[in-house]
Amino acid sequence: MAESSSGQERTESASPRRRQEARSEGNVAKSQDLTAAVSLAVALLLLYVFGQKAYVALHASMRALLSNDFAGNPTRVDDLRTLWSYAAYAAGVALVPLMAGLVVAIVAASLLQVGFLLTGKPLVPKFSKLNPLTGAKQLVNLRAGMRFVQSMAKLIVVIGVGYAVIYMELPEILAMTRLSAAEVFALGAWVVFKLAAVLAALLIVLAIADYAYQKWQQEQDLKMTKEEVRKELKDMEGDPLMKQRRARVARQLAMQRVAAAVPQADVIVTNPTHYAVALKYDGESMRAPKVVAKGADFLALRIRQLAALHGVPLIERKPLARALYAGVEVGQEVPPEHYAAVAEILAYVYRVSGKRSAA
Repeated sequence: MAESSSGQERTESASPRRRQEARSEGNVAKSQDLTAAVSLAVALLLLYVFGQKAYVALHASMRALLSNDFAGNPTRVDDLRTLWSYAAYAAGVALVPLMAGLVVAIVAASLLQVGFLLTGKPLVPKFSKLNPLTGAKQLVNLRAGMRFVQSMAKLIVVIGVGYAVIYMELPEILAMTRLSAAEVFALGAWVVFKLAAVLAALLIVLAIADYAYQKWQQEQDLKMTKEEVRKELKDMEGDPLMKQRRARVARQLAMQRVAAAVPQADVIVTNPTHYAVALKYDGESMRAPKVVAKGADFLALRIRQLAALHGVPLIERKPLARALYAGVEVGQEVPPEHYAAVAEILAYVYRVSGKRSAA
């Protein structure tokens, strides 16, 4: 189990914040072997597709250069410039598709592993890395030993597979002594291409395994101790004591607003215990009844107590109380879909209390 510098075990998965910080510093899981293997495979594919065209272009340019078709006198500056211009053009026609495809493959392999990441933090010099003792420890630690074992295992597997491929092609290789120079060149190129293709496929498989190991290793490195998790939560959410104090102040302010608004209300619509909504209507200054106070649970109990103390009627309407509490903020007017229900309640309250309702 990985341990932190404080000696505590890293048992907790990395938080999103820790992952983002690691990514911004360039600390991402990436396998250089995978990029190299994909590049090799793409290069072979490009050679298979464009190889003959490149060979024809280079062959034609070589014949033209040796025959002085583009430079009558190579010792003259003008003829020499013409000669090199044609050579550069021929090489570009032959090699640009191969190089462009290879660059695309390298960029794609990197993007598939880490996505788009642009940061300069890995380039910032760290003097701690210049310490010879630190470098010496990194050469003899467990992780360095694992890398050495992995490298040796990959080398053994590659050598074994390469030997097997050459052994299978050995009869054709021995038969080259009876072939012409052109046939020897063609057969040799095909054997080398087949060997490279097999090794590229093998290297891709090994590189995928290496990338999976790099991902696992990064997850282990990013794990957090319980203390680190608590500290991060404290940093993100603030001091718990301050949070409690802010919540207490918020409750006090809410109580003060309720204490001032409930005595002025015309009616309290209740759930009857979980919700309480205080309504007030003045036909001369309001287009519709307003919610002047509302609360749930303890605050609802306080609203009912204040209403009883100041003689404000309590009317139980469960669906209406829930709807007004959820959909109408304090100070807002009742929406039109609740006009009929609220008007019925106010009419009843006015009739019982003898108060005349506004038109």
